[in-house]
Amino acid sequence: MTPNDPTSRSPQPFKAIRYASPNPGARLIVLGAVHGNETCGTRAIERVAAEIDSGALHLAAGRLSLVPVTNPLAYAERRRAGDRNLNRKLAPTTAPREYEDHVANWLCPLLAEHEVLLDLHSFSAPGVPFVFIGPADNAGAIEPFAHAAREEALALRLGVNRAVDGWLDTYAAGVARRHELAARLPEAALDLDPRYGIGTTEYMRSTGGWAVTLECGQHEDAAAPEVAYRAILNTLAHLRLIDAPDPTPEPAMETLHLCDVTDRLHADDAFAKAWKSFDPVTAGERIAIRHDGTPLLAPFDARVVFPNPGAAPGQEWFYLARPGERLRRR
Repeated sequence: MTPNDPTSRSPQPFKAIRYASPNPGARLIVLGAVHGNETCGTRAIERVAAEIDSGALHLAAGRLSLVPVTNPLAYAERRRAGDRNLNRKLAPTTAPREYEDHVANWLCPLLAEHEVLLDLHSFSAPGVPFVFIGPADNAGAIEPFAHAAREEALALRLGVNRAVDGWLDTYAAGVARRHELAARLPEAALDLDPRYGIGTTEYMRSTGGWAVTLECGQHEDAAAPEVAYRAILNTLAHLRLIDAPDPTPEPAMETLHLCDVTDRLHADDAFAKAWKSFDPVTAGERIAIRHDGTPLLAPFDARVVFPNPGAAPGQEWFYLARPGERLRRR
């Protein structure tokens, strides 16, 4: 190992806990700590694994892989990433340069062995749990898909009452905007690769599977590990991997569609107030102020999603979402 080899900084090997029933069934993988400072999934996965190992929880069918710590380096350092965001531009590479490239080379083949992914996350600003789902069925160029009904059915049974879609379309639009900014702001470190929007769920869908991301609450919320734990059990029941009734679908799910993303361009860019995820904003309302005094005004009535006051220049700062039409009760 050379001094510049990013694997030399890894505090532990990659680890997946794998269970297989003799009875056929779905192949599910559950991820925790894709971002190292998001530990609610880790705690929930450890709890489920302990219950299976003790016999308190019985896998009746199918296969289950549990990954309590997907990014060991970021987890050990208690921060979002090691060298870069693992949940962006996720793909195997023959020439790994950053630590997360090595994670991807291990993780991507593992994802491809499964049919279903439950990815457990948390977020930085205060807010309530919600689930990210993929696109509606489509044959388009950005994210062709044919399992929307399965994702929607699972989303309704995770124990939350808000769902968000539109991730990759919105990210692609953000990349197009960055191309325009790059000509005017060559000093800004803007990622112009549209593949940068591809994370765990997008990669899973590209292999023919389906996936949801559950945002279990704010990073330090004491309730977030319980949200993650209940979601794992509900997923196991819904997929019939354990002998338990199918959870009752959420009768009043709110669906929002991501439609806009704004990047932070300078360290002195600042929010107009301490936004929380899903705070409403009215058209013309000031959301933020650029370092040169230029106000950023809401272009339409919306909800602010993932406001990140700690975003690095060149990275996503906040998203806007509008009401969606999906997720009728299934």
